[in-house]
Amino acid sequence: MRLTIDTEADTYDEAIAAVQAAYGLHPVVPAGWPDAPAVEPRPGPEDLSTDDLGEGWSDRMLFGTVAALVPGARAVLRRIADLGGTASYDEIQHYFADHPDTPIPPKTIGGTLTSIRAVRRRIGPDSRSMLLERDERARIYCIAPVLVDGHQRAFALADARPDLLRT
Repeated sequence: MRLTIDTEADTYDEAIAAVQAAYGLHPVVPAGWPDAPAVEPRPGPEDLSTDDLGEGWSDRMLFGTVAALVPGARAVLRRIADLGGTASYDEIQHYFADHPDTPIPPKTIGGTLTSIRAVRRRIGPDSRSMLLERDERARIYCIAPVLVDGHQRAFALADARPDLLRT
């Protein structure tokens, strides 16, 4: 992107508004500015629904959870959601063992996922609602089917607004 500010013709307020608009922020446009930049609104959590998807979860709560997770837990949760909500322990361990962006040694997957429980307690609808269930006998991770689409919407917003995510 290229932004040109004419220091002899543009006021300070117009220059600041132009920079804010270039970065997708909502500038305060000075009154009477004939060449004010068009501002495309950026999506945010306020655009997500607060309607109950199931078990008390809403799209906005799911995004809040996704945004608050450590990157490794977020990546694992996304992988499980991308697989339709169910994945085996082995499949997840194998996928992340040599992952180019988020490598997680197989022995530490469980520890990485403990942040999901902690964040869920803080952001979730209540302390009993599950976001990610583990079936030790079947050796699978499972997201409730009613929440899979909500996770997809949460991750779509996360892709559009990585500035809102914990790093």
